[in-house]
Amino acid sequence: MRIDKYLWCTRYYKTRSIATEACKKGHVKLDGANVKPSKEVFNGEKLTIRKNQINYEMIVLDLPKNRVGAKLVDLYRKDVTPQEAFENQELLKYSKDYYRKKGTGRPTKKDRRDIDNYNDEDFDF
Repeated sequence: MRIDKYLWCTRYYKTRSIATEACKKGHVKLDGANVKPSKEVFNGEKLTIRKNQINYEMIVLDLPKNRVGAKLVDLYRKDVTPQEAFENQELLKYSKDYYRKKGTGRPTKKDRRDIDNYNDEDFDF
């Protein structure tokens, strides 16, 4: 089975064309090497998929004939993603909360004064 079709059948990507694009961009690796969308995948091979800033790792257990339901996905793959990958994602979320929200625009006059006062306090000796 083609690797792009396998990723679509096991619900890693919503459409097959998105799976194909991910392969072309180098987000999918088979045993550590980048693959083309037409690469054949077999049982026992290790896939690494970069999606949403997480490197998912899985082992192919079986090849589905068609797209499978969400409850049946575990019959066709074994997820071996380290827990650290998900913890790093949580840390990334917390670091983004520190900055201004997107779309809030330029700092207001009050924000600018607060920034200036904060900078002045740091350099008072």
